[in-house]
Amino acid sequence: MQGRVHSLQSFGTVDGPGVRYVVFLQGCPMRCKYCHNPDTWAPNAGTLTDSDYIIEQYERNKGFYNGGGITVTGGEPLLQIDFVIELFEKAKAKGIHTCIDSSGITFNPKSPEIMAKFDRLMKVTDLVMLDIKHIDNEHHKELTSQSNENILAFAQYLSDKNIETWIRHVVVPGITDDDEYLFKLGYFIGGLKMLKALDVLPYHNMGEVKYENLGIDYPLKGVPPMDKKILLEKKQVILDGIKKRRAELADKQ
Repeated sequence: MQGRVHSLQSFGTVDGPGVRYVVFLQGCPMRCKYCHNPDTWAPNAGTLTDSDYIIEQYERNKGFYNGGGITVTGGEPLLQIDFVIELFEKAKAKGIHTCIDSSGITFNPKSPEIMAKFDRLMKVTDLVMLDIKHIDNEHHKELTSQSNENILAFAQYLSDKNIETWIRHVVVPGITDDDEYLFKLGYFIGGLKMLKALDVLPYHNMGEVKYENLGIDYPLKGVPPMDKKILLEKKQVILDGIKKRRAELADKQ
């Protein structure tokens, strides 16, 4: 099977544990205002690439990937779920650690066909890095043009399936930095039994140049990068929410 690949990175260090071979897949239904890869949006762009080719490239340099593995990201990698299933089944047959970096937007618990594919994929997935853009649905729609209902359902699904999960959240000044919602985010993810890490990332405007080059208006023009000292305070608010939820769960046991 072939997938539409935006690019391949042979030495990724921020896309899961260890050094990783990173596959950036083409296509995304989200339109996040702070997206720094608008060139990955179009689903019919990219280079058609065989899953065997990706495995071969990994195997060629597998000495570099001790403690690492293969990560698929995007765009939204699960827009091409059939390709990811085939790639990961081949990877697991060779003992390769597999990771998905996803927004969860394609998850749909109301569709038996989609759920069957997710169930098959999870059998060969070691880790999901889930990017929760905003815990409040209306704010999420404003930020990304999409509802977060299926995204939060996906997080719970991963917990129920015992899939290790890393949560990522980008803090944007004036948009995703409200303490009330950050605490609610922490409270929600505190209920995920397979939560293994939390990455709280500072908004940056380095993608603005890409928008200019593509002739697209940058939605957050004028929004300053997130102050990293304030970022630590915002992360603590999320951690406080996690602690409260876990304390409540412990009391019920």
